[in-house]
Amino acid sequence: MQRVSVFQQNGSGERKIEAVREHGGDVIALEVISIDDELPDIVEDSSPYLPADLDTDLVLDFLTHRDLSHDLAALCAAKSIPMIASGKKLTNKWVLTPPT
Repeated sequence: MQRVSVFQQNGSGERKIEAVREHGGDVIALEVISIDDELPDIVEDSSPYLPADLDTDLVLDFLTHRDLSHDLAALCAAKSIPMIASGKKLTNKWVLTPPT
């Protein structure tokens, strides 16, 4: 089983999550982390929102707050976990940012 962790804000990844469940349910173990709190414009400490550690094979980033995406990318890099963040402008060798 491929372990995939999906991070979303306010349902921002629901359509993609449903597609993964529908088409990859037999080979993908999906963990969804939803952040539905109202956030300030600048998040200086993301620890209340993001896990301190990750144990997954791949991270999908559908977060809408740039600070959370940045810190999630740093966590993935530290753990050597690839991350896909479509349409984002993150510079990190562990993050793939295909255009949307």
